[in-house]
Amino acid sequence: MKFSDIITQLSPENHSLNDNPHLDPEIVCITAIHEAIAHSISYIEGDKFAKMVATTSASALILPSDKSLQEQATERGIAWLSSPYPRLTFAQAIELFYQPYKPQGKIHPQAVIADGVIMGKNPSIGANAVISEGVKLGDDVVIHPNVVVYPECVVGDRTELHSNCSIHERTKIGSDCVIHSGAVIGAEGFGFVPIPQGWYKMQQSGYVILEDGVEIGCNSTVDRPAVGTTKIGKNTKLDNLVHVGHNSQIGENCALAGQVGLAGGVTIGNRVILAGQVGVANQAIIGDGATATAQTGIANNVKAGDVVSGTPSMPHSLYLKLAALYKHIPDMYKLYRELKKKSNH
Repeated sequence: MKFSDIITQLSPENHSLNDNPHLDPEIVCITAIHEAIAHSISYIEGDKFAKMVATTSASALILPSDKSLQEQATERGIAWLSSPYPRLTFAQAIELFYQPYKPQGKIHPQAVIADGVIMGKNPSIGANAVISEGVKLGDDVVIHPNVVVYPECVVGDRTELHSNCSIHERTKIGSDCVIHSGAVIGAEGFGFVPIPQGWYKMQQSGYVILEDGVEIGCNSTVDRPAVGTTKIGKNTKLDNLVHVGHNSQIGENCALAGQVGLAGGVTIGNRVILAGQVGVANQAIIGDGATATAQTGIANNVKAGDVVSGTPSMPHSLYLKLAALYKHIPDMYKLYRELKKKSNH
């Protein structure tokens, strides 16, 4: 693919062909900047990587709206295009070179489909998939091998269920969702009532609802509740190994990184970011636009827009001050012992 073809498809705000139409290299792959090779295109974003314009082997770069970087690339004979959001443009460029595998509208003869399943147009169902009675599939649904869909589930248009995921009863999945391998959606929540003999099992009769555009990572779990719903809002993304407890409510456009765990009844607003290994206690409420950094333990409510860290969670600015003190604690304790010793004399 010629660089000029990339320009045509991405329509950047500015590019090197305006002044150097002869500089139109063949681009055969897309790479990270530190792995760039000849005939590849990569991107630069942020001061940390800006210096790599001077050393990269890439034949083309996606650059920020920075004239000095653009001039530097031109001097080195590197074709470039500029974008106010280089990483976003890089993501769009990847789509020019790679499209994920999707089967084309076939039902494998070894798929097991119960009588009465309602299927929309152009379904793709792989080998050993099991679609139970009462299931409704929308148009262009893709179900990979070994997927199990329990009774009375709904799967929306263009949603893709990857191999070995399980969709339990009473689950409603919207359109354009992606459920990755090993994920379990709608399994029983952790509901047991203590009795003198041990535990009495509370049946989980509720529903899980995933709204349009939700993506669930590999081996993540979203539990159904005893009553009511567990709900994940539009365009929210869950990484691998995320646990969403029963009756939790997650808003729109949230991102939960790997190993996040939500206890039952958690309420999360819109545009919330939870970094890796964040834990949220039962019934906690996290407001719109809040962020929790990695390994934060949230036991109480978090206000909208707050950034919290540590366990128990505290404002991130306070956490940084405390973290700076940790390494001085041995010296402080030593000084304390010396002062105590002197006071005893």
